[in-house]
Amino acid sequence: MDHSTALRDAFITGVGAFLPGERIGNGVMEDYIGRIGGRPSAIGRRVLRWNGIEGRHYALNVEGEPQHSNASMCAQAVKAALDHAGLALADLTFLATATTQGDFIVPGHGPAVQAELAAGPLEVASFQSVCASALMAAKAAWLNVRAGEAEAAAACAGEFSSRWFRPTFYEGTALVDARGRTAMEADFLRFTLSDGAGAVVMEPSPRPDGLSLKVRWIDMVSLAGRFDPCMWAGATTRDRADTKAAWSHAGPVAAHAAGAVALLQDFDLLKIVIRAWIGVWLEKVDQGRIVPDEVDHLLCHYSARSLREEIVGLLRDTRAMIPEEKWFTTLADSGNVGSASIWIMLEALMRSGRTRRGDTVLCIVPESGRAMIGFMMLEVV
Repeated sequence: MDHSTALRDAFITGVGAFLPGERIGNGVMEDYIGRIGGRPSAIGRRVLRWNGIEGRHYALNVEGEPQHSNASMCAQAVKAALDHAGLALADLTFLATATTQGDFIVPGHGPAVQAELAAGPLEVASFQSVCASALMAAKAAWLNVRAGEAEAAAACAGEFSSRWFRPTFYEGTALVDARGRTAMEADFLRFTLSDGAGAVVMEPSPRPDGLSLKVRWIDMVSLAGRFDPCMWAGATTRDRADTKAAWSHAGPVAAHAAGAVALLQDFDLLKIVIRAWIGVWLEKVDQGRIVPDEVDHLLCHYSARSLREEIVGLLRDTRAMIPEEKWFTTLADSGNVGSASIWIMLEALMRSGRTRRGDTVLCIVPESGRAMIGFMMLEVV
């Protein structure tokens, strides 16, 4: 192992994605996640028009039974990325994992994925946030390869959101009123998020055949000091900024009754956070870190088509705008898969045949958890 002080380049030599089960159309979504109180959602169709998602994948079957775990989906994505890189599992020496919600509360997601892989001794790292956790894991893998600590490192991200959307998370709680209506901040996410996993493999040299992606840089910017949680689980809406009021202090039964266990979103705050994300994007352009004219492909993670329209509207008259014909997304086809989305997009881009040597690929992953945004600049080699 090379422990010299000079940093090496690092390249993504393999990308992989795993989408469970068959593609689910909007008309049968609630057959899988269930109907709260036995009634169709009052806002579901409106949310689907807003987000523009036409299909998605669930790790549940139509009876609501799990067919996979988050860890097993991540393991499948890592295997696919290793196969793409032409590597064996035994070649992997560092594994970084990302997720919004792992299968267990304790221990972490990393050891669970390693166990599902049936991998030998490994260095692992677990990153838990929301969507930007994928780039946290990627930065850990990138730096390990750059520093000579790993010759083959994988970063994966996975989500099993659908299990959190089953009726038992809401029925009999403060999230459903006396008339059987589910709170908007809870019901909205049921029609937004879906399941799957993605992964990348990094090495100090590009693959000898085919295309690789040189990682130029990865930047993470958290604005949590300025904002309350915008998307969260583990507290009521009223108490979400007070960590002493977290669900564990009340106990699981009382927390569930208060609606403090379900995944929730503050949409009014989201509109403000979007502008904060754009502010960081503009700063990157002002600093010369991002040169929009030099970007050939933009992979920007967003949860809804309407959010993309808002982002474009804010950028259109600035130097930071990248023409929409350069934007690449899989949102309509496979939905918003949270932290896994950026790798699912990247795998689809590399499979599309659109990339050429010398192209630059800018990946941007904002997350509404507590106002974070991540950037990754890649060069096709």
